[in-house]
Amino acid sequence: MSARDEILGAVREAVAGCRGPVDVPPLDRPDRDGDVDLFADRVADYRATVVRCTPDGVEAALAAALPEGASVVVPDGLPYVVAGAVADDGLTPSDLDAITAVVTAATVAIATTGTIVLSHGPGEGRRVLTLVPDLHVCVVRADQVVDDVPAAVRRLDPARPTTWISGPSATSDIELSRVEGVHGPRTLHVVLVG
Repeated sequence: MSARDEILGAVREAVAGCRGPVDVPPLDRPDRDGDVDLFADRVADYRATVVRCTPDGVEAALAAALPEGASVVVPDGLPYVVAGAVADDGLTPSDLDAITAVVTAATVAIATTGTIVLSHGPGEGRRVLTLVPDLHVCVVRADQVVDDVPAAVRRLDPARPTTWISGPSATSDIELSRVEGVHGPRTLHVVLVG
């Protein structure tokens, strides 16, 4: 018997009496408003740009975040006007590869990890929309920032796909050197509202 067979046998024996999924009681703590300053610091630690503004200043902050003459795509339901942007009407990955930037909203943001979560509803678009263009500009409202991952998960619909973003796409797999943009945007720009 191989070591693999021994381990799998021990696991099978340990779970032999289990019938179906195990009920896990919810955490006994309320959602807390996240620390917006901590979120901004953690996002910046990931080499993302963070710009804070008031609700009235969102569209000006978006315009300032986008390079002059850039081609921009926005998802259906984005509540902000982005001058010159095209709507995502099912653009192919090749079409999106020719686009400079995408502007989206977010579902929730996590202060302790500096993570933004998209559930790809209105204003957030399809997953491919946020992974192919080189620049992702994401609007996060202060009321969407929660303290930790459990609080974020409680705000998510488990039936929806999610994308968790902690800074620009990066890997250190190649000779332990950080390489950005390997599997997503090279640049993340967060407009933090409130």
